[in-house]
Amino acid sequence: MTEVEAVTGLPMVTMADFHDFSVASPGDFWDLVWGECGVIGDRGDGPAVVPPPPGEDLRATRFFPAATLNYAQNLLAGADLPGASDTALVFRQEDGQRRVWSWGQLREAVGSVRSGLMDAGVGRGDVVAAWMPNVPETVITMLAAEALGAVFTSTSPDFGPAGVLDRFAQVAPKILVAADGYFYGGKRHDRREALSEISAGLPSLRQVWLVGHLDPEAQVGLAVDTRRFSDVLAAPGVLEFEQMPFDAPGFILYSSGTTGVPKCIEHRSAGFLLKHAAEQRWHMDIRAGDRVFWFTTCGWMMWNWLVSALAVGATVILYDGSPFHSHPDQLWEIAEQEQITMFGVSAKYLDACAKQGLRPGTQRDLSALRTVGSTGSPLSPEGFEYVYREVKADVHLASISGGTDICGCFALGDPTSAVWAGELQAPALGADVDVLDADGTSHRGQAGVTGELVCRNALPSMPIRFINDPDDRKYTDAYFNRFPGLWNHGDFAMWTEHDGIVILGRSDATLNAGGVRIGTAEIYRQVESLEEVVEAIAIGQSFDDDTRIVLFVRLLPGHELDDLLRARIAKRLRERCSPRHVPARIVAVADLPRTRSGKLAELAVADVVHGRPVRNTEALANPESLRLFEDLEELTT
Repeated sequence: MTEVEAVTGLPMVTMADFHDFSVASPGDFWDLVWGECGVIGDRGDGPAVVPPPPGEDLRATRFFPAATLNYAQNLLAGADLPGASDTALVFRQEDGQRRVWSWGQLREAVGSVRSGLMDAGVGRGDVVAAWMPNVPETVITMLAAEALGAVFTSTSPDFGPAGVLDRFAQVAPKILVAADGYFYGGKRHDRREALSEISAGLPSLRQVWLVGHLDPEAQVGLAVDTRRFSDVLAAPGVLEFEQMPFDAPGFILYSSGTTGVPKCIEHRSAGFLLKHAAEQRWHMDIRAGDRVFWFTTCGWMMWNWLVSALAVGATVILYDGSPFHSHPDQLWEIAEQEQITMFGVSAKYLDACAKQGLRPGTQRDLSALRTVGSTGSPLSPEGFEYVYREVKADVHLASISGGTDICGCFALGDPTSAVWAGELQAPALGADVDVLDADGTSHRGQAGVTGELVCRNALPSMPIRFINDPDDRKYTDAYFNRFPGLWNHGDFAMWTEHDGIVILGRSDATLNAGGVRIGTAEIYRQVESLEEVVEAIAIGQSFDDDTRIVLFVRLLPGHELDDLLRARIAKRLRERCSPRHVPARIVAVADLPRTRSGKLAELAVADVVHGRPVRNTEALANPESLRLFEDLEELTT
């Protein structure tokens, strides 16, 4: 905290001191972020944060109202920071392909694509969409669009035409950058036929740029003007940066729920820059010259978070494909080969590694590794223990939680303090986070008392608006109805005795047994610690004028759900949680539905069990699994 003390003149002994300062003096804090993280731009005169006018909620807060800057310029300037290496991007694919882009090559490519976009008529505020794998071409397209002051949006190529059109048709892109296909699980997935359907459904398109990912010579016959991305890259270009107001839209992300057409969330790219800078510098200890990896697709906000690490001067490691192909420790092998310093994955990935008995710490050289990041769902205490036992004893394990809604975190790591199993170490700097009960009473300082996770103040990465929501009704319904004036994030949580936070699951999936709210993560932690159980999903079933807990389990091959295993599950939940946690029915299924970012789709299962339609199956990575929950005889009695 030495550099913070020097700037503020205040004693900063702990991260808690820094956090207190950040929420008590938000203008001074975000001004500090701008200065200490070396933001390039014109800060302008006046305060860094203008509070909302009387009678308006935190959405009316203004950040740096007189500032202008460019997101892409700031990311590409990472090359000039002391300690940065010559390498900007490293791409790894499941089949072993490796490509390296220097900072110079990246800048040249961004200049070419920027000029190509200008020639196609793209300018400030226009939308550029990417239906792409996690490859360098996607990063280049994003940076080129941002350099122009355009708005970038992306999703991954495993989305089918309906899912892509549900998203992109709402935002009317002028340019669509799309790959001919992608690799996954040792297979080539050709997407050209789907591309024809998608382009036909986007009347706003002026051009489609085809990336030959499977075949450099790939061709596709489309009704819209089509160019090869390689031809755009080969053309000379000019790299200039449009200076944009702080509030200018720069990105559109999409809600991943399964309850209707995805919400299109418009964000400030400047907000991403500041929020990610604070998180990556002080919470995740990312430095110039580090080699940063997160297993993600271009349809998840962690892709945006990962790429922002360029602004720190880090080398970003991209990976596309199955995390377990062609061998179970594929990602750990890459961590060794690329000397990764920050290795980010989902909690489910770490659970799967533990179930498979992987021992990366002894099987791989992870001497460069300083930080392991985990997100997507709560990481169990057993997951923490696995990392410190089998990965590295002196690593900083940062379990983080936030969402697409803010493209960042409400709680995450603290490299200056102890890690406690099962806990997120600290609320995010700048975020006045709390846990409230149903009547709005704060539980701060009350360890173990559960409630709703809220934020009392504005963050620069909160949405500008939802697309097609002229009166902000969807925006209000999403976050502000439960506790007027406060952001209600929809997570069921509690404070700990160490002033950390435990996320117990999504509030809308929270179970109510005998009048007591139960977070699903509490159940999953205990059940998935049994060696026979790969993973589980719990729902509340309306039955006999009441609600009962139903638990679905996916077992390891060679095991079956007999009365003995049912009794062991019930006993474990009764003894380690409470009698109310014990499900009324336990059912074995072959698969569990999950979103494309790896989160269990509890609400979709509940809809199927109750005979309700699941309206957004395109949000699921494996929608066919929903059939396993239809008309189950075990749930009729």
